[in-house]
Amino acid sequence: MFSDVGGLEILTLIVMAIIIFGPDKLPKLIQDTMGFIRKVRSFADNAKEDIRSELGPEFKDFEFEDLNPKTFVRKQLMGGDEDPLGLKDMKDSLDIRSVLDDKPAAPVNGRSVSFEKSAPAPASAGAPLAPGERPPFDPDAT
Repeated sequence: MFSDVGGLEILTLIVMAIIIFGPDKLPKLIQDTMGFIRKVRSFADNAKEDIRSELGPEFKDFEFEDLNPKTFVRKQLMGGDEDPLGLKDMKDSLDIRSVLDDKPAAPVNGRSVSFEKSAPAPASAGAPLAPGERPPFDPDAT
C-alpha cells in the first residue's frame, strides 16, 4: 500500500507532524492513533470469527484471503498448492540460456521442447477446401 513512499516523504511527514501538533502533544496523538488501530483490528478479527462460527463446521478451513480474485482463481484452477498440469516442472526445466545459445533444451516429461518456428506453408499450397470443411488453424496468425 505504501510501497511508493520513500524515506524523504516519511521524514517530511514526521517534521510536519512535530510542527503542527508540537512535541508535547505528539506522543499522546500517536498513542491515541495506535489505540484506534488496535480497536479496528480487534473488531475485524471478531467479525471474522463470528462469520466463521456462523458458517458452520463444513467451512472450518475457510480463509478470507481466498476471496482475493487472484488467489481464488489460482486455487480453483490449479488446485491450491498442487500442480496437476505440470506447469511447475516445465517452468523449472525451461532454460532460456540454452535457447539463446542454440543448445538443445532439457527434456520435459520425456519430450524435448523446441522453440524453433517451423517454416510457414505458402498461401497457395494445398487443395481447395471442400464445402463444410474448416480451414487449418494457424497459431501464429492469432
